[in-house]
Amino acid sequence: MNKLNKFSYVFLCFTFLLLLAACGSTGSTQDSASTPAQQKEQQTSSETPSTQAEPTETELIVSAAASLTDALEEIGPVFEAKHPDIQLTFNFGSSGALQQQIEQGAPSDLFLSAADKNMQALIDNNNIMKDYSETLLTNELVLVSGSNNEMNITSEADLSKPEVKVIAIGIPESVPAGSYAKEALEGLGLYDELLPKVVQAKDVRQVLQYVETGNADAGFVYKTDAILAKVDIIHTVDPELYTPIKYPMGITAASKHKEQAQVFYEFLKSEEAREIFESYGFKGL
Repeated sequence: MNKLNKFSYVFLCFTFLLLLAACGSTGSTQDSASTPAQQKEQQTSSETPSTQAEPTETELIVSAAASLTDALEEIGPVFEAKHPDIQLTFNFGSSGALQQQIEQGAPSDLFLSAADKNMQALIDNNNIMKDYSETLLTNELVLVSGSNNEMNITSEADLSKPEVKVIAIGIPESVPAGSYAKEALEGLGLYDELLPKVVQAKDVRQVLQYVETGNADAGFVYKTDAILAKVDIIHTVDPELYTPIKYPMGITAASKHKEQAQVFYEFLKSEEAREIFESYGFKGL
């Protein structure tokens, strides 16, 4: 082989080796050609262990008669401490107003009424689960006056005195306490006579406000509310004069959290909850 041919052969071999090296380098470069963001994502996915999503907290909306406010506000934190996955939101008001809200589709998981009639109306309209409705508590109706009242009112009959100008009761059509008061006064033959003196309130809390501020000389409320207010209980109304005061509770048919609602429903019947209710003057069954 002459020198020229030998040189050509060596040149071709060298060129071939360069091409092989270039192909290998190109493949390696392509493998590592990801962007810095992609490289970080790959590293993060390989280094970060998979974690499960933390459980979400369920909010239960509890529609309850205003007279249950203090007791339920004490019971709520006790229950939530035992069930951290459930948060309670209370909607307090008159039983009649709450009944209407539920009938109109307002969100609610449980209803605690101060009268059977409001609960029964919802049951009849399939707004409450029949298997999860029962009477929870009872109460008493009392006549109260301001702590500085000097009219010497000792019974319903004394409300006829001319110096008694204003008597506060809940709206009988929507406030159970007002309905019970009207029923008792009718039984005594006093309602029509006292009607010109009557001022109606949206719930028992407003009745108490009228009496506490002196805007009413006397008022009819539940014993449980009177105990906590700055008023004097001057007379306990004869329970034979009105329908027994019962507090039924029920789970709404429209509840989206029926399982959690059942947990709170059962807790309200527990001895722990009963003791709190009784400390506010309610009586358990």
